[in-house]
Amino acid sequence: MGDLMHAVGYREPLPIADPSSLVDADVPVPVPGPRDLLVRVMAVSVNPADVKVRAGVRPPGFRVLGYDAAGVVVAVGDEVSLFAVGDEVYYAGQIDRPGSDAEFHLVNENIVGHKPVSLDFGAAAALPLTTITAWEMLFDHFGLTADSEGTLLVVGAAGGVGSMVLQLARALTKLTVVGTAARGESARWATGMGAHHVVDRRDLVASVGAVAPDGVDYVVSPYSRGNIDSYAALLRPLGHVAATDEPEGLDLLPLKAKSITWHWELMFTRPMLLPADPYQHHLLAETAALVDAGRIRSTVTTRLGPLDAATLREAHRLVESSATVGKVVVTVAG
Repeated sequence: MGDLMHAVGYREPLPIADPSSLVDADVPVPVPGPRDLLVRVMAVSVNPADVKVRAGVRPPGFRVLGYDAAGVVVAVGDEVSLFAVGDEVYYAGQIDRPGSDAEFHLVNENIVGHKPVSLDFGAAAALPLTTITAWEMLFDHFGLTADSEGTLLVVGAAGGVGSMVLQLARALTKLTVVGTAARGESARWATGMGAHHVVDRRDLVASVGAVAPDGVDYVVSPYSRGNIDSYAALLRPLGHVAATDEPEGLDLLPLKAKSITWHWELMFTRPMLLPADPYQHHLLAETAALVDAGRIRSTVTTRLGPLDAATLREAHRLVESSATVGKVVVTVAG
C-alpha cells in the first residue's frame, strides 16, 4: 500500500465552481486502532452533509471529506471481532474523523455492515447514511414495529432520506405513508419508493388533509422552518416529529397543546458519543438482508467517476442544485 495515498478534501470553504473548493492530495495511509477497519474504498456517495461541511466549516488544515462508502477490508485492529480482511462492507462514517473520499479509510467496526451481495459497490455506497437516518427515526425514535398502524407524513419524500423512510415504512410497518413533492419527477420517484399518496408540499395543511382528513401520527421533517404551525394542525394528539435540520430559533410551542413529541435525529450521534454501540452495524446487516431479498432497493440514480477532485466537484454541484432525485455516487473505477 505504501506510506501515502490519494485523497480528496479542502482547506477553506469556497463555492463549488472554484477549482480549489475540492482538491487532490497525498496523505498518509492511516493505521487501524483496536476496533478499526482499514477499508480500500471502491465507491462513495455525496450527501447534503458533505456539501454543508465543505461550504461552511473551515478546517484547521487539509480535511478529507466523505461519509458514505463501500469497499473491501484490507486490515483490522487487534480487537476487531465483526469483520475479517477481504470482507466487502458499506457504512456512513462519522463527522469527527477523516472522510471516505480517499484510497483507504479507517472506520469503527460498530458502524459498518457487510455489503448487500446483490449490489455492486456504487449501488451499495448510496445507502448507508440515508438508511441509518431513516431507520433511527422510524424504529429508534418513533418506536415503530411490524404491527404499527397510523399515518406517516414524509416531507421531502423524493430526497435521499425520504426515499429510505418510504421504503422502510412500507417494508416493515403497516403505516399509511404520505409523501410531499413539488415536481412531477419527484412525485413519480416517491410513488416508486412506496408512498401511498404524494401531495404538493407548497400547501401542506390542505394537500395532506385531502388524503388524511383525520390527521397524521408521525412526521419526518428535513425542512422544519416555517412548517411548525402546519405540523401542529396536521398531527393528531400525542403525535411525533423527527427532524434532521437545525433552523436557528425554531419555535416548537405550537406543538404543546397536543403534547406532540419532537425528536432530533443525527445519525452521527452514536459514532461520536457511543462508539461501543453496535446498533448501526445491526441495522445495516438487516438492511442488506432486505436488499438481497428484493424488499429494499438502492436509490442510486447518477454514477460518476473516477474518485478525484474534479469528479467530486461535479457530484457536489449536482447535490447542491437540489434538482436531482435519488443519490449521486462516485466510483473509483469510473
